[in-house]
Amino acid sequence: MNLKMAACFVATASLTSSCLAFSHRSMMSSSGSLRRAIASSMTSQRPIAYNQRSVVPTQFSTRLASTTEAEAAPSSSTSDEENLTDEEKEAKARAALKSPFLKTMRDRGFLFQCTNLSELDSILNDATSKDEAISAYLGFDATADSLHVGSLLQIMILRHLQQSGHRPIVLIGGGTSKVGDPTGKDESRVMLTDDIIKQNTDGISKVFQKFLTFGDATPTDAIMVNNDDWLSSISYLEFLRDYGQHFTINRMLSFESVKQRLAREAPFSFLEFNYMILQAYDFLELNRRYDAKLQLGGSDQWGNMISGCELGRRVDGAQLYALTAPLITTSDGKKMGKTAGGAVWLNADKLSEYDYWQFWRNTSDEDVIRFLKLFTELPLEEIETMEGWKGADINKAKIVLADEATTLLHGRDCLKAIHDTIDSMFKGGKSAAASTEGLNRIFVSEDEASEGVKFIDLFVKLELANSKKEARRLIQGGGAKLGEEKIADENAVLNKDSFAGANEVTLRAGKKRAGVVELQ
Repeated sequence: MNLKMAACFVATASLTSSCLAFSHRSMMSSSGSLRRAIASSMTSQRPIAYNQRSVVPTQFSTRLASTTEAEAAPSSSTSDEENLTDEEKEAKARAALKSPFLKTMRDRGFLFQCTNLSELDSILNDATSKDEAISAYLGFDATADSLHVGSLLQIMILRHLQQSGHRPIVLIGGGTSKVGDPTGKDESRVMLTDDIIKQNTDGISKVFQKFLTFGDATPTDAIMVNNDDWLSSISYLEFLRDYGQHFTINRMLSFESVKQRLAREAPFSFLEFNYMILQAYDFLELNRRYDAKLQLGGSDQWGNMISGCELGRRVDGAQLYALTAPLITTSDGKKMGKTAGGAVWLNADKLSEYDYWQFWRNTSDEDVIRFLKLFTELPLEEIETMEGWKGADINKAKIVLADEATTLLHGRDCLKAIHDTIDSMFKGGKSAAASTEGLNRIFVSEDEASEGVKFIDLFVKLELANSKKEARRLIQGGGAKLGEEKIADENAVLNKDSFAGANEVTLRAGKKRAGVVELQ
């Protein structure tokens, strides 16, 4: 039976079978209060610490407080602990971290929610002191042929993990991409064929090589695996019998991603409903195959990650951990990774090095210090000196951000061409021929130039406009230029005369976006 049918049947059976009890028989008498506690924790705006030895989340109302500290503390200090405010407990837990990885997560702004924080800190620190590596994984579904900058936070977490002496596991969701993650979606994802998923998998896999060291020479060398290897071979009856009993519809309905979807009265298929079960099973399988003890992810995945910890404990008695980073939005509340021009892709064949640099250069004043901590590897001491910069100096910080973020993805060698382009286009520089190297480029043939090509079509091909309608608005608003001359007529064409004896021309959209049309 294939994965799609299995996933549908799992959900159907979950809804109709009373055997799918998430808790043991001994806990059934308190199921009503249990459900209320879970629902309350999932709807709270504040993140919570979670004690995975119990089904009920620990009600600290604190992101990072460990659920093991109270057990370890002597009775004389218990009352002192109880007298602390939530904020004081949070600060105490954060300040007590010892492992290099968690300290980096804390200090650079990655740490949001964590299960058994003190215990995980101890395990990581002990491994570091013994030159041992703990394996942790982060999953990426193959829903497009390139990741965008919204995924960069997760990639940076894996990079810091490896630099702290542990082993990253990059999980490509070739199997879960056949189902589709419903988190944050108002409607079902478009069903992808196996060929498209394979193409997307190949596309997104390339970027990890730029941030991580792969191989098998050292314990910290990263590995890349695909959950299609185990999910596509699932036997429905075996999976239902062995794992279905550990999930209840009651609890799954309490997850925030599910509640939001249902509140909007948006269709929610059985297939999508099973995504959280498959993600939980991934953790179990990765622990069995690669000894993965920690799952990393965004805070929108918290419920699914907790389910994975619980499944590992109930089925194999494994002590597993989950750690989330905050979902990154810009200071004006917009989702990270989207601009007026579309997604900010990480693959160079979808977004030029120049446009990627410009994305970071256009960071708002309020976001630049936060983004320097998250998306560069500059020492925190150096970043702290920039916090007091004002006026024109803050623009220098933005250039540092753009340079460092672009270097991590595309290498430092591309920066000269980018800066030459900026000097020529926006600062009156003279070396125009050299300066266009970093720009998006398209080609027109001699025949096309003889006939004439509409500027609105060229702006769309250069991704300076998302549509012809947008290109027309750009021209009507005076923001479209051929070199330094405004394009006043929305029906105007580029022809051989436009090149004025040169082999290329520059089209500009506004003050900071440009592309090159080259004559072949």
